[in-house]
Amino acid sequence: MLPFLFAAFLIIEMLENYSAEFTGKVLGKAKNAGPVTGAILGCIPQCGFSVMAADLYACGIISIGTLLSVFIATSDEAVLIMLGNPGHSKEIAALFAAKILIAVIAGYTADIFLSEYISVPQKQRKLCADFCGRKKGAKILSEAFRHTTKIFLYLFIFLVILNLGIRMFGIEKLSEYLLSDTWFQPAAAALIGLIPNCAASVILTQLYLRGVISFASVIAGLCTGAGAGLIVLFRMNQNRRESVKIVILLYVTGASVGMILNLLF
Repeated sequence: MLPFLFAAFLIIEMLENYSAEFTGKVLGKAKNAGPVTGAILGCIPQCGFSVMAADLYACGIISIGTLLSVFIATSDEAVLIMLGNPGHSKEIAALFAAKILIAVIAGYTADIFLSEYISVPQKQRKLCADFCGRKKGAKILSEAFRHTTKIFLYLFIFLVILNLGIRMFGIEKLSEYLLSDTWFQPAAAALIGLIPNCAASVILTQLYLRGVISFASVIAGLCTGAGAGLIVLFRMNQNRRESVKIVILLYVTGASVGMILNLLF
């Protein structure tokens, strides 16, 4: 997986580096199409766009619905890990379709019905400088290498633990421990997704690929997995109560969707 991961991270670093300011303007001017635009951009691997969306929301440039759609559509490293595992390409399409649909519906619902209860009116400010400065070529390479190394370490450590668990208890017993075939598993997965680190998406994706958790559960966990976007939201947004409401809304959305999917499929 390493050569593929490095190439993918290199492309993503270049994309984020050269399109950050443009993306900020697109999200800021999207208005009624904000949740749709946010859902599409959020699908790009890593959490760079969720970080950007949190910053733009704190600046009063995008709506709560657009922010929520980006957060829900973000899957961090999940898609890259699936691409690195032959035989799972069809599931990526299902993952994308489900996450975009959920993100768009949740985004418009938040804008139409919940905005006045969550969002605090803020004066618009200039686009934050964090995303305006471009990195040099060497910096892009080093960032791609750093991300690749970090994901490799997470995968190696977690897969060793997971394989030991499967060998000691068996896949069926391990699934039982992780609440397989219960309505509570998506709620637990959604809680794991709130961990503001790419390790959450690595854990959830590997558990799904090994058949330990269901598709409904991995969707629930990846819907709440906004990565570092949650950290930036709390750091940049002056109203902490508002940020807490957004996290609660994100969790309720992910867990509810997962439970519904569990009942349907």
